[in-house]
Amino acid sequence: MNIKACKTLIVASGLLLAAGACTDLTTEPKSSVSGGTVFSDPSSYRAFLAKLYAGLSVTGQEGPAGSADISGIDEGFSQYLRQYWSLQELPTDEAIIGWGDPGLPEMNRQGWTASNPFVSALYYRIFFQVALANEFMRETADDRMAERGAGAELRAQVAGYRAEARFLRALSYWHATDLFGNVPLVTEANRSGAEPPAQATRQALFSFVESELKAILPQLPAVGQAEYGRADQGAAQMLLAKLYLNAQVYTGQARYAEARAAAEAVIGSGAYQLDNDYHHLFLADNHTSPEIIFPITFDGRRTRTWGGMTFLAHAAVGGNMNAGSYGLDGGWWGLRLKPEAYAFYPSNGADRRSSYFVMQNSVTISDVGDFFQGVGAPKFRNITSAGAAGSNATFPDTDFPMFRLADAYLIYAEAVVRGAGGSRPTALGYINQLRTRAYGNASGNITDAQMTLDFILAERGRELLWEAQRRTDLVRFGRYTGGAYVWSFKGGAPAGTATPAHLDLYPIPAAELSANPNLSQNPGYN
Repeated sequence: MNIKACKTLIVASGLLLAAGACTDLTTEPKSSVSGGTVFSDPSSYRAFLAKLYAGLSVTGQEGPAGSADISGIDEGFSQYLRQYWSLQELPTDEAIIGWGDPGLPEMNRQGWTASNPFVSALYYRIFFQVALANEFMRETADDRMAERGAGAELRAQVAGYRAEARFLRALSYWHATDLFGNVPLVTEANRSGAEPPAQATRQALFSFVESELKAILPQLPAVGQAEYGRADQGAAQMLLAKLYLNAQVYTGQARYAEARAAAEAVIGSGAYQLDNDYHHLFLADNHTSPEIIFPITFDGRRTRTWGGMTFLAHAAVGGNMNAGSYGLDGGWWGLRLKPEAYAFYPSNGADRRSSYFVMQNSVTISDVGDFFQGVGAPKFRNITSAGAAGSNATFPDTDFPMFRLADAYLIYAEAVVRGAGGSRPTALGYINQLRTRAYGNASGNITDAQMTLDFILAERGRELLWEAQRRTDLVRFGRYTGGAYVWSFKGGAPAGTATPAHLDLYPIPAAELSANPNLSQNPGYN
């Protein structure tokens, strides 16, 4: 099942799921048909799995809008990737958005509260995804398969699907613990109508994600062997690497050696290679890139949403930019670079990773709503590497590279510099491979003495700009809050100011606290 080609299954399947009361995490998605009837067709298992993958890209049962999975916010705003990207990028030194929708300006300046609709939307989107995965796990349990008289071949096939569902659930739980800290841990063992779930510690959530990923590794396709868009062992190893890289933040105990080992497993597989063209990673035919390990897939004909890549491509275009040059039918005049992100790169343009930047009236920003202030950065484009437009000028074909090989290189290098064993020459070689691609030659390569943690944080900013990595990176390096590093509009001041440490975590939504008396708010938000 190629997920890119399988989007029609989501709509064609009889198993169309909708969320009930999202604030009650024991309430599961409801289906218009019973599990006993829908699963009489063996292809329904595959259709349900497709829905789990599509939960990262679509917003409801009608695209691009019309039957939203979650309520309380505009459906396009509610999309998983759109919210995850916004919470990872807008409060950092990388991106700013000029729109004034209620709750959105606070994201630019780290000024949110427990009632912020954008924070709440991602929280509920994460747990909607968890609920779908839990329902899939219930319906594919041994006893349910036996009741349906499933044969050995179907059971073996479904066992692989279950491993993929557990990967997707683990991915969402990683997002939950990274962004929100202590949240409920709900699995297929929790039943509808039970007591509201207890709040799990970050340590317990870390252990759950770790154990799930280790358990499913042998059940997933070998590294590089899955169909495009589906999880394989490489995707699971990358998620383990990200989990271990940030373990000290989550649990107080560093696990850098394990992060290095997981990154080594991906790199050493030989299944992925750096793309010769950095910019190909963000184009409408990036599904052909040898570098992408796990994408969130989009398709202008079958996966239509006002979030996801529709948002990322359109919102970065405006001013004097010609939208047609990016394969789009118009720009949304929203996203620009903060001046600090522009300064990541040499001013002479030698680092070709910045070649898509668009200079406007000024690099600095005094008026957030003025799109001509700030550098344009249309990184994600709806055109192919051959220059052809995507299949639809409104809804891009471009996929989002959630995990890619360059990140594995940088994880390995960071772990080595943090003293987690491995080889410094190998780590330096990985960094210089990225630099050589960026500069077109060895002129940008660094020496061993230059390979410091500060350099690695800066290089992650250059290599992974606008790829929903920055907040997590800054928190890990102790630079996200406080006053040691400030940037434009941090804390609300145009030049930036210190912010309190409790903002390293987002608040549990106020509505969730009201619905579940077992939950306590994160410190600093009471």
